[in-house]
Amino acid sequence: MEKDCQARKLNREDATDHIRWRKQIRDENALQQISSWMTVNLLTLNSSKTEFLLIGLSKQLAKINNCSLSTTHSARHLGFIFDQRLSFCDQISTLSQSCYYHIRQLRCICPYLNFKTASTIATSIVHSKLDYCNSLYYNLPKSQITRLQQIQNFLARAVVKASKFCYITPILHSLHWLKITECIEYKILSLTYKVLTTAQPSYLYHLITVQPHHSTRSSSVVTLPHLSSSSLRVRG
Repeated sequence: MEKDCQARKLNREDATDHIRWRKQIRDENALQQISSWMTVNLLTLNSSKTEFLLIGLSKQLAKINNCSLSTTHSARHLGFIFDQRLSFCDQISTLSQSCYYHIRQLRCICPYLNFKTASTIATSIVHSKLDYCNSLYYNLPKSQITRLQQIQNFLARAVVKASKFCYITPILHSLHWLKITECIEYKILSLTYKVLTTAQPSYLYHLITVQPHHSTRSSSVVTLPHLSSSSLRVRG
């Protein structure tokens, strides 16, 4: 009886080792495919600076264990920080730190600047950071959007030399600035219009379909179909 138990235990350990070995081979093959794709496109994979990020829901990430690759909680790509759950908490925290630093510096020199110069500096140095890749903020929780709106409010009051108790809407109107949610929607609408009118970039144009609305009072509806994981491919 004792020998049978030991045999079963050894079988379970062998099976676990075999599964772990297969996962390692799969991860190594995926890494090799990425390296080969980059070589074909005249790129080089720097293993010392490469970070691997697994993105998914909490339940999905919990199912992935014993990964042979060293993964990270968040990674920076083209100056934008992505995290595992695409909540962009790290991105907004880093953005807030940078923006508030520049706003404090701007407030120090604002008494010596006229309105036009202060507005130009604020737009080029700080507001451009809020606008960068802001379409990715679409449909984020209200708490995250509020953090971005607070940065814009603080910046606007610094430009017009207003106190923190002043109502923000008239100030934004005087600066001709859209609110954060409006900026996000405007960016998405602009990108969609560009794709529909120019058919570029092609990888986005082929994803969008225009469906005529049944009601005579409404115009056509632009839809983006849901893609299955099997249909996703690396594009060269």
